[in-house]
Amino acid sequence: MMKEYLTSFLSLFFPRCCMVCGRPMAKGEECLCVCCNIKLPRTNLHKYPDNAVEQLFWGKIPIERATSYLYYRKGSDFRQILYRLKYRGEKQVGEIMGRYMAAELLSSGFFRDLDVVIPVPLHEKKKRTRGYNQSEWIAMGVRAITGIPIDAEAVQRIKNTETQTRKTTFQRWENVDQIFMLRHPERFEGKHILIMDDVLTTGATALACAAAFEKVRGIRISVLTLALAE
Repeated sequence: MMKEYLTSFLSLFFPRCCMVCGRPMAKGEECLCVCCNIKLPRTNLHKYPDNAVEQLFWGKIPIERATSYLYYRKGSDFRQILYRLKYRGEKQVGEIMGRYMAAELLSSGFFRDLDVVIPVPLHEKKKRTRGYNQSEWIAMGVRAITGIPIDAEAVQRIKNTETQTRKTTFQRWENVDQIFMLRHPERFEGKHILIMDDVLTTGATALACAAAFEKVRGIRISVLTLALAE
């Protein structure tokens, strides 16, 4: 009771604001107001087999399912979601958006028979600088809804690559070639893993992560990202 009273009192002077439109949020709203939540640029690709995200991986890895939750568009106010998550230190945004995403995908069967979530790892140097791995925090939100365990230690990023932001498609592939190493591959034999990342552009990073599992017998791979760059 005391905590709730204090929170309400402080909100009079320091209101929690929607990260997209900046308006004060009502009680129970997290990160986004109801209006902006409704307007989220959802891809809805999980509703369609052989969707555009799945096609990025065809012929490259044994893909089971793949989708992205939101479109990431230049000039959109919704870019604030990823900006705050990656560059403002607001790691809780990842967990909240992960819950939103998982709750909407759950009834479609997207998470059916998955054994473990593998967040795409950061290099230790970059992780120390940022303080956390944003993909791991998104995965925490997915775990909260689905109960699927996370293994954030299975894959190690052995090269500290440059940012992919301004690279061409070829440069993106070259930049992430052979940058991941799988620890204890025997633990994943016959498993269905879900590779989790924040943004999907060409698919180069997710594919490089999946490549670490290529020699694992009976491996099945699905991919889920918070956003899809257009």
